[in-house]
Amino acid sequence: MKNEKITGIRSIDFKIVAKGHGVVNWNGPTNLQGEDGKTVDNHTLPKLRGYSNLSGRVKETGYKYRKEPTDIDFKKTPLYISQNCVRHHVFKAQAFDLHYADRKNIKHVLASITGLVRGFVVPATQNKRTSPLLLEDFVDQLGNGNFEQFGQAGERDSSSFYSKTTFGDTEYISYGSISIEQLQFISLDKKFDREAMEIKTGEGEEVAKLVEEYMTSLDTKNLSPKATFHENCVRNGTIFEEGENGIILNDDAIAILIEETLRMLNELSIRQAKSYMYVDEMTVDYNDSTQMMRIKKDESLISTEPKNNYAHYFYAKEK
Repeated sequence: MKNEKITGIRSIDFKIVAKGHGVVNWNGPTNLQGEDGKTVDNHTLPKLRGYSNLSGRVKETGYKYRKEPTDIDFKKTPLYISQNCVRHHVFKAQAFDLHYADRKNIKHVLASITGLVRGFVVPATQNKRTSPLLLEDFVDQLGNGNFEQFGQAGERDSSSFYSKTTFGDTEYISYGSISIEQLQFISLDKKFDREAMEIKTGEGEEVAKLVEEYMTSLDTKNLSPKATFHENCVRNGTIFEEGENGIILNDDAIAILIEETLRMLNELSIRQAKSYMYVDEMTVDYNDSTQMMRIKKDESLISTEPKNNYAHYFYAKEK
């Protein structure tokens, strides 16, 4: 059993400050209590962290009374943009490519930012890759929400009016992390139920070359990215050193993918639903400690530049 202590940069953690105006991520129509005490469903709410439309009052029959549309504390239940929405827009250029992925062309998915960083699942083949990128929801800090009434054209009756909870200027804070362990290894084996691609004999080297060529195309610092295929890639610390077919990325390859991911996050902007959001600031921590997301606790502890090698979680072992 090889059980070397894992040292080096374990994750790249980051804090994002984003600014914008209005609501870019709506939650949809919500059952609320109207002015006459009756339940209405013509009020649209944005996503609000921790919000419930139930008032807490219960009728003798068991009916739970709804809140009124104006009964919202935007400090206790702040506006947020879901990480799923943000993730979609970060990788928007390749958002629909997975619809066309199959056994014949999935190697081209692997040799892309979607395959290497966003992660994927191909239902037709059950191939998958867990994303090394963790993102939290973007939570608003300003609380500039208000109730707004609208009217539809045509004859005026009770169905002509609807309302929304809208927002003015927004400022969001979010945190995220890129896992080195999940980034540096690509499984090409069914053994541990994480096969990114089914390969034939001799095909592993071809896939590794494709991945390497893609990373070279992203390189802006004349680095030497390497993607090495091996038939027995073992996780450091395992008892029986039972490995699997896979590709291990070297430090230069990891550095290139990290730089590209941070660039995409830094340049993120979302324009939809007549509103917008853009990333204004990003603080990065090359975290070589055992304390994940230390940037949340104390920014004075962080390393804004890599001061160590990346941690090595996998090694190739001859059978």
